[in-house]
Amino acid sequence: MSEERTNTAADNAGYVEEEKKQYVARKRWLLFGLPFTFTKYTIGEDVLTIDTGFFTRNENDCYMYKVQDVQYSASLLERMAGLGTITCFTGDTTDPKLEIRHIKKSKEIKNFILEASEKARVRRRTMNMLNIGAAGEGMDLDIADFN
Repeated sequence: MSEERTNTAADNAGYVEEEKKQYVARKRWLLFGLPFTFTKYTIGEDVLTIDTGFFTRNENDCYMYKVQDVQYSASLLERMAGLGTITCFTGDTTDPKLEIRHIKKSKEIKNFILEASEKARVRRRTMNMLNIGAAGEGMDLDIADFN
């Protein structure tokens, strides 16, 4: 996995713009942690992208503000190879559960996703709310009942 910084033409012209942190990682074999797969993960401050396939390429994107929760797991073999798996639970319609499997620096990337998703929600002024059914099914609440 490599960490990249994005450069724009404005940076070269002397304008100072905020540099955005971005991780690029490849899914690895569990045996020895070798990156001989055709899956590439790009994790930026705004978008998480998963590219898969050799003959048929598939690209799955998810905006960071839609990431609701992040889970880290590592099996014994993953820990021996220095790898881990990150599961992102999202509000995305196409894929509500994104798995970033067998990558290096997985704990660091998990923390980055948590921070980036919170910052993205603040920038977009969005909130995640769960409807736990406090009113119950079939109950009609009326404001007059509380006065």
